[in-house]
Amino acid sequence: MSSEFGGSPGHGVTGREPMLAFSVASPMRSNNRVVKFDLPVDSEHKAKKFKLFSFANPHMRTFHLSWISFFTCFVSMFAAAPLVPIIRDNLNLTKSDIGNAGVASVSGSIVSRLVMGAVCDLLGPRYGCAVLIMMTAPPVFCMSFVSSAGGYVVVRFMIGFSLATFVSCQYWMSTMFNGQIIGLVNGTAAGWGNMGGGATQLLMPVLFAIIKSAGSTAFTAWRIAFFVPGWLHVIMGILVLTLGQDLPDGNLGDLQKKGDVATDKFGKVLWNAVTNYRTWIFVLLYGYSMGVELTTHNVIAEYFYDRFDLKLHTAGVIAATFGMVNLVARSFGGFASDYMAQHFGMRGRLWTLWIVQTMGGVFCILLGNAASLSLAITFMIIFSIGAEAACGATFGIVPFVSRRSLGILSGLTGAGGNIGSGLTQLLFFTNPEHSTGTGLIYMGILTVVCTIPVAFIHFPQWGSMFLPASKGIVEEHYYIKEYSKEEREKNMHAGNMKFAENCRSERGNREGSAVKPPHA
Repeated sequence: MSSEFGGSPGHGVTGREPMLAFSVASPMRSNNRVVKFDLPVDSEHKAKKFKLFSFANPHMRTFHLSWISFFTCFVSMFAAAPLVPIIRDNLNLTKSDIGNAGVASVSGSIVSRLVMGAVCDLLGPRYGCAVLIMMTAPPVFCMSFVSSAGGYVVVRFMIGFSLATFVSCQYWMSTMFNGQIIGLVNGTAAGWGNMGGGATQLLMPVLFAIIKSAGSTAFTAWRIAFFVPGWLHVIMGILVLTLGQDLPDGNLGDLQKKGDVATDKFGKVLWNAVTNYRTWIFVLLYGYSMGVELTTHNVIAEYFYDRFDLKLHTAGVIAATFGMVNLVARSFGGFASDYMAQHFGMRGRLWTLWIVQTMGGVFCILLGNAASLSLAITFMIIFSIGAEAACGATFGIVPFVSRRSLGILSGLTGAGGNIGSGLTQLLFFTNPEHSTGTGLIYMGILTVVCTIPVAFIHFPQWGSMFLPASKGIVEEHYYIKEYSKEEREKNMHAGNMKFAENCRSERGNREGSAVKPPHA
């Protein structure tokens, strides 16, 4: 193999490397194992069709296990938000205490999302998801026994660790479904999972009302209600562990023992992710799409309750609308990304992301300025569509940034959402001198500004928002750079070559899309 491909992996290619032939295990070889799948698959055995109401094993079963487990974590994560007016009276919480608890809740998963990324890359998403969701069940139960502001903040921090199931969710989908539909699949899985943030705005007040009507006092009813999300954690953890599967061909550990999948090193995988500049742009972008959504879940019920003097249940129903939009909005963002890619390639995906995220920021500003309830609800829904569609569009692109470091890349991007949310809440929603409406205005402005870097994401084989692809560069050149010369001699890059072959759809309809890869 020619030495021009040597050097540090992870930086991608610049678009000026020579077109050299290289040999790999042919990704086009036939494989009789394809017939065992219920859905049509590509050369990596990733499903090429997405049948939403199917439980076909392993692809669709994995989809449903993934989104339901993430949904469960979102329910428990934001279970306290709609009950804050009751909890604050019971625990004598100040506005600062409530704000700090909101920051703590989203800060808890910053580290856990980074760890989950490495776990997915090295051990597989099944163990990562199942173990985490069961480990965070005790903190959910502990919410029932909190007796002080400090305890409330600490428990919400610990429950926040559970949101790392987002990383296993997106990683899992990216290993199970083909790139041409990955935007839709990732968007639907994460969107339906995020919907738990809206569902809990309805669920917890209803549970509270039922328990209170059964004879409990208000200060006891909210505590008993937390046993429901706690048990959901236990049940889903067992289901994921017993019914889940890491990859289309089996569990990662078993495939590594058979020699079907190369065993990678954490240091190499991490270095490849952190030295790719695109990683850090997506960390920032997700900080002001998912980060904005997390922040809004924590403040929106209180905002409507206080600003428009509504009843607790009414404020909860309106707030639930923000999260329930995930039923279609995040999927729409992923679908729009896939659709634009069919016609304009990766450049279409980038433009889609910029448009929907900027739209979300603009309507967040309008929400903060809304003078009437009807306008506030309208602006909130459009803001929600933009922010949540941006999340879907983001993970329509992330799987193409790196194949080798997908887990850590997903973890870093997901952690960016929590970092953005934590910083935003700390800056704009903890100061008693600032109203929640003012905080929403500032958050919207920051969203618009932080979306600008989409223009700087450039793939040499596909181009960027304003620049075309580099001449003569194909997918194999980009993905082979993730491995050193020594690693390529061991054929560790063979999976990347299959992936590169299946990524040619990202060229769109541009002239020259028929360029052939330089196989020896």
